[in-house]
Amino acid sequence: MSTENNLQAIIAHAKEYGFVFQSSEIYDGLSAVYDYGPYGSELKKNIKDYWWKSMTQMHENIVGIDAAIFMHPTTWKASGHVDNFSDPMIDNKDSKKRYRVDHLVEGFADQLKEKGEHDKANGLVASMEKMLAEDAFADLKKMIEEHKISCAVSGTCNWTDIRQFNLMFDTKLGSVTDDADTIYLRPETAQGIFVNFLNVQKSARMKVPFGIAQIGKAFRNEIVARQFIFRMREFEQMEMQFFVRPGTEGEWYKYWKDERMKWHLSLGLPQEKYRYHDHVKLAHYAKEACDIEFEFSFGFKEVEGIHSRSDFDLKQHQEYSKKKQQYFDAEINQNYIPYVIETSIGLDRMFLLVLSHAYQEETIHKEDGTTDSRTVLKIPAKLAPNKLAILPLTKKDGLPEIAKEIMNDCKQDFKCYYEEKDSIGKRYRRQDAIGTPFCVTIDHQTKEDNTVTIRHRDSMVQERIAIADLKNLVINSINQ
Repeated sequence: MSTENNLQAIIAHAKEYGFVFQSSEIYDGLSAVYDYGPYGSELKKNIKDYWWKSMTQMHENIVGIDAAIFMHPTTWKASGHVDNFSDPMIDNKDSKKRYRVDHLVEGFADQLKEKGEHDKANGLVASMEKMLAEDAFADLKKMIEEHKISCAVSGTCNWTDIRQFNLMFDTKLGSVTDDADTIYLRPETAQGIFVNFLNVQKSARMKVPFGIAQIGKAFRNEIVARQFIFRMREFEQMEMQFFVRPGTEGEWYKYWKDERMKWHLSLGLPQEKYRYHDHVKLAHYAKEACDIEFEFSFGFKEVEGIHSRSDFDLKQHQEYSKKKQQYFDAEINQNYIPYVIETSIGLDRMFLLVLSHAYQEETIHKEDGTTDSRTVLKIPAKLAPNKLAILPLTKKDGLPEIAKEIMNDCKQDFKCYYEEKDSIGKRYRRQDAIGTPFCVTIDHQTKEDNTVTIRHRDSMVQERIAIADLKNLVINSINQ
């Protein structure tokens, strides 16, 4: 299956089985905005819960907050977003279509790779990154023209000059538009952490080094949003800012690089699909920065960033607010502004990572020599929307009653799904398609010996176990 077909198959599957819908679809949708359906919202919540637990429960020196989306507008002046939060854009004069320059060049490089010209493609991307790092926009436009990189709509290379485009959404705070203040929808969740640094440190009695974690919505006016939910205008971030003593930031940066990769691999995801990518062009606040990239069907792409932010943010907020953002370190008897290591993962990207890696179309070879097929989502059990499907073989003979007893016993501990409609084979296929790791069938033998048949999603192996052992089997699988 080609990479494009693979992504299209995942998008279609996500809609059909209630994972992701186009926002406002009955009105022909809103570009680059999506809604999460019944199973998508469960999967998304499970990813959030797993990240939150790994940060705040498994680390004694990390606490969480939930900051407001709206913030005082000076926040964004202090953080540099008003002046620096922009992407280089280029317009095609014939189609009037606007492109992010890096996306335009990367798209052309992907075409070269499909032709087998990998060295040329990699060289092109490396040259682009160097020019972007130096803000050499005239040279970059010349490179685009020399390689005849064309617009997908018009097919021409008739380009405008490259210029910066600010990505923040603004709105008005107040009932009368003329008198209202301009405020912004936050483009990241980090600033809500920084402006609450002292509130959290004092109220939670934290000592440096310590971290503040947050999960929340952010908004960016992406001109070119693509690849399904990979790049959206409204998205969710899972961020942690870790405050450290100046001079120790290098070792903590290495620690969190390693720690965050371990988190990804703890989900059973293959190490060969991951890599680190060090930034060529550092953000205005960064000392060191890298991305954790995952190999999607459309190539290696960033899912998480680890940044050594120095003391930039707290120093800026101290300057603009005129309120000290210092910490007194009793161990060394010194006041200082802490340095910060940031880990920032896109929740929607992580969702797409899990979904796209889990999606498989399998051919099944039967004992009688015939073949069958199934579409299955091999989602890690701890993240699966439903953990156990409870399926009485028939709607009579007391089997539904036993099934409901099992349901009531298990649903306090994990998400269950009950179904008695259609043949058992069709029900298995539906559960495979939504990623349920276990199905349990209640049949007439259950009435005799209190055993049930449990079916394992990935292997399709079926085994007979006692009802009394069922709950622990599922719980142990979730906790692995």
